[in-house]
Amino acid sequence: MNVHRDQQEELQPNGPGTPVPTSAAEAAGRLLAAGLGRSGFPKARPRLGVILGTGLGGLIDRLEGEQSVPANRLGFLPRTTALGHAGRVAWGDCDGRCVVMLQGRVHAYEGHPAEVLTRGVELLAAVGVDRLLVTNAAGGIANGLVVGETVVLEDHIDLVRGRWAAPSSLRQRSHVCYDEGLAHAAIVAAGQAGAVCRRGVYAYMLGPSYETRAEYRMLRRFGVDVVGMSTVPEVVMARRHGMQVVAASVVTNIARPDRAVDDGVTDGEEVCQAAATAADGIWAIIRQLVR
Repeated sequence: MNVHRDQQEELQPNGPGTPVPTSAAEAAGRLLAAGLGRSGFPKARPRLGVILGTGLGGLIDRLEGEQSVPANRLGFLPRTTALGHAGRVAWGDCDGRCVVMLQGRVHAYEGHPAEVLTRGVELLAAVGVDRLLVTNAAGGIANGLVVGETVVLEDHIDLVRGRWAAPSSLRQRSHVCYDEGLAHAAIVAAGQAGAVCRRGVYAYMLGPSYETRAEYRMLRRFGVDVVGMSTVPEVVMARRHGMQVVAASVVTNIARPDRAVDDGVTDGEEVCQAAATAADGIWAIIRQLVR
């Protein structure tokens, strides 16, 4: 199903941006027909989209009147396989305003090419999202971080440099990916909800293995606060579509590269459980960004 012509005109992101591909527009039409078009979302301001990282998928249950569809049934998004990524597109009300959420994502380490990693953002752009919150579970690098803490990103280091990093109009307009005003408001909101929260720099690594001690020491010297295996491709694509972007990492394990003995191996289940403890803070950020 194609997006109706008047819907196409209504759902354009604010400001200049990259046109969405035809396949994304067709998937957006299916999503609108599945119920998003009747939710009030298309006419909302701002139109908030959220990408839920590992362990945060349960936040869709906090949406009033929540509805969802399997992401791969839209004919555009790939099937998710990583632990803690259910692979659904959900929508519903937060404080009386509709929000659309991607419950999980795919990663490069799952074997997907660069252009597939950003399809979720392209779908959100096609339904008109103009403000995006990207979340992830991350390893803590900076001294003083604790498990369950939220780090709102001020910048990132891309150590993968995939196709999303190719020259674009974004390079000509601005090198800033993260909205400073919204990031500050997000930290205030999370703090008021009782969450431990700070600003920081994220390093994007390919994965799927966790980093070695030497890599952790290198990242610390680079000024990295948290490290993970996602987010940067989505952020870059979202900026190309003219979205305002906030990104939040939940610290799910702490790197201690200078210890003589490891504390133990971090597994996927532990990451999911640790990320879930930050749900209240992330929900507070969503409530702030939907205003």
